[in-house]
Amino acid sequence: MARYTESFCRLCRREGLKLFLKGDRCYSDKCAFERRGYAPGDHGQARKKYSDYGVQLREKQKLKRMYGLLERQFRGYFEKADRQKGITGTNLLLFLERRLDNMVFRMGFTNSRTEARQLVRHNHFLVDGKTVNIPSFMVNVGSEISLREKSRKVERILDAMEAVARRGVPQWLELDKDNFRGVVKTLPSREELTMPIKEQLVVELYSK
Repeated sequence: MARYTESFCRLCRREGLKLFLKGDRCYSDKCAFERRGYAPGDHGQARKKYSDYGVQLREKQKLKRMYGLLERQFRGYFEKADRQKGITGTNLLLFLERRLDNMVFRMGFTNSRTEARQLVRHNHFLVDGKTVNIPSFMVNVGSEISLREKSRKVERILDAMEAVARRGVPQWLELDKDNFRGVVKTLPSREELTMPIKEQLVVELYSK
């Protein structure tokens, strides 16, 4: 399975936005974006003027990188969203939010989506009592996500759950920290997804 293996800090600098891809490091003084808040490379500090296509492309790349997806998988989500009734851009965001690795991150079991993806692959989580090790698994309303009994002493999971108060758990999710489980109460509305994303630009890019 293909995945991104290069520096995550370069991605934040390229997009000119903190994507919070490295968990606690992004909140510390070690954050590369805080120290060098310009694009990587020899010409990173030069002023750039993007065309309409360039603006749309940057928005797509920002969204892909935020959720840790490569082009083929991201394009697949767009095509599904386009076939559904409703607003294509909102449908796309809901598909991304319903991914199991994202839900694990949103509930506070991990500090980043990348870490969530790895822990899901290593069989640490149950969905409705059954082990699921597919990060792209689509979680439904009412589903319960829980940590396996044997995984409840994993240090980085415990550290993430201690730090969840800083990031907060979205209102559409319910977390029971004492029992290491969470429930999807409902799907979020567009207003509840507060990421600085202009999904309509992504729709326009793929609609050309």
